[in-house]
Amino acid sequence: MRIPQLRQRLRDLGAAPCHEGRVLRAWAQGRSLDNKRRRAEDFLPLAVRNDLPGLFDELRGLARVHAEHPGEDGSARLLVALADGQTVEAVLLPRDGVCVSTQVGCAVGCVFCMTGRAGLLRQLSSAEIVAQVVLARSRCPVKKVVFMGMGEPAHNLDNVLEAIGLLGVEGGIGHKNLVFSTVGDRRVFERLPQSAVKPALALSLHTTDHELRRRLLPRAPDIAPDELVELGEAYARRTGYPIQYQWTLLEGINDSEAELDGITRLLAGKYAVMNLIPYNSVDGFDYRRPSWERAAEMARRLHVRGVLTKLRHSAGQDVEGGCGQLRARALGVAVPSVVQA
Repeated sequence: MRIPQLRQRLRDLGAAPCHEGRVLRAWAQGRSLDNKRRRAEDFLPLAVRNDLPGLFDELRGLARVHAEHPGEDGSARLLVALADGQTVEAVLLPRDGVCVSTQVGCAVGCVFCMTGRAGLLRQLSSAEIVAQVVLARSRCPVKKVVFMGMGEPAHNLDNVLEAIGLLGVEGGIGHKNLVFSTVGDRRVFERLPQSAVKPALALSLHTTDHELRRRLLPRAPDIAPDELVELGEAYARRTGYPIQYQWTLLEGINDSEAELDGITRLLAGKYAVMNLIPYNSVDGFDYRRPSWERAAEMARRLHVRGVLTKLRHSAGQDVEGGCGQLRARALGVAVPSVVQA
């Protein structure tokens, strides 16, 4: 189910825009249609009222918790079952956030990512994406939504933008707290500025070396790091939100002095935040995260050089819940050995 189909269903039942908005707000915010002063049946057309029980049953069936893995950091990784039996992952983040998936699997094939190893099975509909947020809201407050779970949002752009549009209006999420994470795709920089709800942007950079980036992200659009940063900077200046650059730290691969120099060259003076994220190790993969001391030293040195840098923990490391791992374990998928880039 896509959001436009949901809206059309309500309209076909006689819902005016005010009725449509009320129903969608109730769903997206996880609230009852009733309040102390007016009940739903006093407000909505009869045909809409009669359809609501079935409609909300369908919406609840879009995303259900299959398994939950709490982390010591206050996060919780959810393995979410979809209506067709497929599963994706969502993460309840500390400080009222949720990270949601946009695809079942992923086609980018990042060599250090379990999700990428599985390939792409199908796209999530816009309603399935929103349903993960609704599911999260049934467990905790949600004030921030990060599109950084399984999948590459740029490869499912129409559905992701529909979900962002609903969450930024009826869902009550501040636009800068809707974070679109991508490896970089020119369609993103064309479409996002045209959207009524303009999300913040997180760009997965991982290296300043063009050839190394092509090896680490083999099926990502071939955009050089320099150009990617320039495209990001233009969007940041247009929206007023700094770009969040994601950098998965891989020991001996992208934690070198040369990379520190490259980051400084690209990001010093830019409207940007560098997020250094030590790799969430996966059994059977040859990649390792550097020591916390090395990661902290990199962050400190980048600060000194004029690059705003945050050193982040990857949620769920203590439960081996890196993106794709919960789904792989549930399916009994063996983790293949990987040769370092």
